[in-house]
Amino acid sequence: MEKTIPTLIGFSAILTWSFLALLSTAAGPIPPFQLAAMTFLLGGLVGASSWLVRPAAIKSLRQPWQVWALGTAGLCIYHCAYFFAIQSAPPVEVSLIAYLWPLLIVVFAAFLPGEKLRAHHIAGVMLGLAGAIVVITKGGTIGLANGVMKGHVISLFCAFIWAGYSVLSRRFGKVPTDVVVGYCFITAAVALVLHLTLETTVWAQTATE
Repeated sequence: MEKTIPTLIGFSAILTWSFLALLSTAAGPIPPFQLAAMTFLLGGLVGASSWLVRPAAIKSLRQPWQVWALGTAGLCIYHCAYFFAIQSAPPVEVSLIAYLWPLLIVVFAAFLPGEKLRAHHIAGVMLGLAGAIVVITKGGTIGLANGVMKGHVISLFCAFIWAGYSVLSRRFGKVPTDVVVGYCFITAAVALVLHLTLETTVWAQTATE
């Protein structure tokens, strides 16, 4: 039982993550910063609701500024950039490029103290990437249908951001996961300010008309 619950939670996280591209595309013309503000506010509220039965978890918010800076920057920059990318290039192509981050994590992790990049690490990641390509393209050809677009460049940037965030987070391995709720609220606030400054609001009912 001690391993079952964490495993189920991890599986639910993978399942939720797998819907990112689908739901981002379904959001239609909702501006990226607005979309980030809405989704992270919702995520923060869901996370904070668990504190009703775990009131002590709120103490996890007492963290050094470095923790807040890394967590908020990682979530905010990656997702805002991803939403821009998914609206600026074919979603399948964007997803394939953005999901280079597992390979980049392996490469970046090799520079951590006590770590080395070995052949079987690269082989494992390449096999996983190849499998993802086959699943996403259904065995079809791989290529950029309309040439290199802005969304492709942004999605590559996303891959580097998430890989860097993931590797640097190792420095704060003892930080409780409940602090992510705080990341979500700050990300929502930053995205809202950027939205009000740079974008025109588009509500969901307008987007689907």
